Amino acid sequence: MPSLASHSLLLCIVAASLLLMLLRPRDIPEVYWVGGGVLLLLALRLIPFQLAGHAIAKGSDVYFFLAGMMLLSELARENGVFDWLSAAAVRHAHASSPRLFVLLYLVGIGVTVCMSNDATAVVLTPAVLASVRRSRVDPVPFLFACAMVANAASFVLPISNPANLVVFHSGMPPLAQWLMAFLVPSLLSIAVTFAILRWYFRRELRATIDCDIDPVPLRTGGKLVLAGLLIVVITLLTTSAFGNDLGLPTFLIAVAITAALALNNRLNPLKIAKQISWSTLALVAALFVMVDAVESIGLLHLTQEAFNYVRHPAPAAGALLAAFVIGIGNNLINNLPMGLMAANTLTSAHAHGLLADTILIAVDLGPNLAVSGSLATILWLIALRREGLNVGFGRFLKVGVLAMPAALLASVLGLLGMHFIFPGT
Repeated sequence: MPSLASHSLLLCIVAASLLLMLLRPRDIPEVYWVGGGVLLLLALRLIPFQLAGHAIAKGSDVYFFLAGMMLLSELARENGVFDWLSAAAVRHAHASSPRLFVLLYLVGIGVTVCMSNDATAVVLTPAVLASVRRSRVDPVPFLFACAMVANAASFVLPISNPANLVVFHSGMPPLAQWLMAFLVPSLLSIAVTFAILRWYFRRELRATIDCDIDPVPLRTGGKLVLAGLLIVVITLLTTSAFGNDLGLPTFLIAVAITAALALNNRLNPLKIAKQISWSTLALVAALFVMVDAVESIGLLHLTQEAFNYVRHPAPAAGALLAAFVIGIGNNLINNLPMGLMAANTLTSAHAHGLLADTILIAVDLGPNLAVSGSLATILWLIALRREGLNVGFGRFLKVGVLAMPAALLASVLGLLGMHFIFPGT
């Protein structure tokens, strides 16, 4: 029987791996810290290989979804879709910084809803930065808009955030049920986040912008990508309407679009495939193993008891408590492991409805508090550093401490309202 010492060692290795993943000493990528932790757990026989294999296998839908969305994002970037969108926003701003802020925020909503929050935070951000720099205004408000709308709009649809697939990996709700539960909370999250960002950056947004920039034409490849994205969205919405998995359809359509563009542009499709962040997929797989390792020593019972405590006797108060505990907790251990632990606890406790929906909102929206909250925000920060901009932890936190709690409160109150009006959701 495993000893207390082995359990303690397992927890120490997991905690150290997650901490190093967030801190990234010497800029060593996150996957090495978490993957190294998994290998150490296996080498010390703290977990069996069978557990690791099962944990990795159950994340297959998430891997397919991530790979497909990465392919689509890379195709959109390579074919100038993001440059075209951001340049069009600058030209239609008519020298008004507030108007440009609104337009880019709307672009961020559209990209997040249709292509996931990672595309907005990681791929749209450099295009926005390039366009805003040409317009000679402070880029920081617009970059924060990209980062925060990526999370604020990430539960409009099931495809808007890979964390949605993580939380509901045991059974994604059908699209009609999803929209009934999350559409109003999403709109509140988007609106409150926008209002706070607009107020916080009110001084920076007084400047007049230079909108006299050359238009960026959308090439044939870009038009093909947009047509492909429309097919993806329609297909995934149809798939979601029947409650089926989203990962494999996403990946297959992305591969088909890649092949079509490779033929049209006479490119080697393997060159495009190399742009997929395979290390991110490995990181997610390693996180699945980490979470199952922690649960294998019985900690799942503790989280089940905590969930049962907040479910009774006041569901509304329990939902608010769970939302803020998980929302803040995201920023301590990252939202992917938090989402995995919450999902497994929900499955074991047979919890659904209000509490499950609240947890998804908290997992998606909580990372707007600090840069450590989600992988997308961490990658957003890295992308800015590559461009010579340094947004520190403290600067992000100053905005996040205003935006995240207010948006989370509004969203959960909206969710409570929807559950009161439609008790069956």
